[in-house]
This record gives sequence, C-alpha cells and structure tokens, in this order.
Amino acid sequence: MADSGRSAVIDLHIHSTASDGTLSPAAVVAAAAVAGLDVMALTDHDTLAGWDEAFAACPSGLTIVPGLELSCVYQGGEGQRPISVHLLGYLVDPSHPGLVAELCRLRTERSRRGEKIVEKLVAAGLPISWDRVREFAAGASIGRPHVGRALVEAGVVASVDEAFVELLSAAGPYYVRKADLDAVAGVQLIAAAGGVSVFAHPAAGRRGRVVDEAAITALAQVGLCGIEVDHPDHLPAERDDLRILAADLGLVATGSSDFHGTNKVNRLGQHTTDPSAYHELMAGACGSRPYAG
Repeated sequence: MADSGRSAVIDLHIHSTASDGTLSPAAVVAAAAVAGLDVMALTDHDTLAGWDEAFAACPSGLTIVPGLELSCVYQGGEGQRPISVHLLGYLVDPSHPGLVAELCRLRTERSRRGEKIVEKLVAAGLPISWDRVREFAAGASIGRPHVGRALVEAGVVASVDEAFVELLSAAGPYYVRKADLDAVAGVQLIAAAGGVSVFAHPAAGRRGRVVDEAAITALAQVGLCGIEVDHPDHLPAERDDLRILAADLGLVATGSSDFHGTNKVNRLGQHTTDPSAYHELMAGACGSRPYAG
C-alpha cells in the first residue's frame, strides 16, 4: 500500500490481453507500478485467465485485486428491451463450479457474437476477416475492440474509439447482442463465489442504453455491493448523481480508469477509489484475497 503520509492510489478496473486490452497481464502490472498505483484490480471480460501471470509479475509495493468484468443483461419490465450491464466481480473463488461454467459459456457466446459482427461488416463491403480478428484476440476472451483493431488495420477508421462510435456501438447496424447472464443472477453468482460485485460504468450512455435508478435499486436488493461512480465515460453531473444514489442505497462508490492499453485513451489511475471505500468493499469478500507483491 501507500507510503506513510500518502493516500493509496487505487484503480479497480483494468484490462489485459486476457480479454480486450493490448498489454499482457505482466505488462499491465509493470505499467501500473510505473504509473504510481498502489492497488490495481485485473478485471478482464468473462475470464480469470490473467490472474496467475499478473501475480507472478507483481513487484514489491503493489497489490493486485483479482477480479473480472461479467457480461450481463437487465431485463426490465414487460415489453421493455433488455439492457447490457457489466458487473465487476472482485475476490471470487476461481474454482467455484457455477462461475467456471458460466464463464465458459460466456466466452463461447463472445466468439459467436464476434463472428456474426464480422459477417455483417464484410457483407457491407468492409475489408476485414474473422481470421484476422481471432489473431488479434490471440486466444483471449473476444470482444468488440478486437474487431475495432481489425478495422483500424484495414484503414476503415483511425482508432478503436472511432470504430465504436461509427460502427460497433449497440445502436449501430452491425451490432449483435450476446446471450448474456441476467444481471440479478450475475450479482448472485458473484456472491455465491465469495466475491463482491460493483456495477461498472452505469451512466455510460455513449456505449448504448443505460438502466435507471430503479434497476440499480433492484440489484442492490439482491446483493450488489457498489457502483463505479468515477469513470472516464461519466460526466461530472452523472458522477454527482451516482454518488448520491450510492449513499442512499448503502453502496460503495468506486472509481477507476477502465484501462485497455492502446484500445482506449483511458490512462491508468485516471480515476481512483478512496482507500476507505476500497477497504469496505474488500471486507465483504471471502472467495480469494488481494495479492501483495
């Protein structure tokens, strides 16, 4: 943790090449140390595959919180379209049978969805291929940023961020929905695996439709532990509203970078979590423990 007299710098949402980041778990750990982080959470999409490499590379003075970002969907009321929801799960038991089975299913579904997106892009005349997207993924949990990198390489767009805005957003013509886990079941699964759950970027409207306060309240009632308040995709007013909602619901308010390497402009430590919030969140988990270098 931090040196005496300095508050710990804590970033609880970071991706590696185990999913759709561009730095390996070991390289992410090294970058986190250089960036001055005291605590980092490795939260790759629907996989725990980067944990061991990150632990092995962890230098003295850095603590790694093992985690994941779980793909979910909130069903809402009758007649309403489902809304994509991402849950950050920290300190889960990596051997929990239910979690292992669901992550396997989600990774298979990610691959299916990615191939369908590429098929739609190719049918529209864009010069990319599924084989190239798979090469970018290199065996990792496949995400839209891998498709975005193929589009950048082909000269269709200038950046992965532009690919999301122009072609890969949930509102775009090439989007394909995954068969994600129900969000209520996701909160319950993380808890069953001994972990704690935090609603990732709940107000990030640029990514697509977002849930309302009633949905967050419903998830809090089944065990949601926190809300990611300070996130690069949240406007200041949205952060203020989320902080009030977290206090009203008794949820921990966290902050993070959602770092993906060069796939996004987000910087390590761009937003951080208060040490008291971090300790409160970690105290609720029993599936695994933070790893201190």
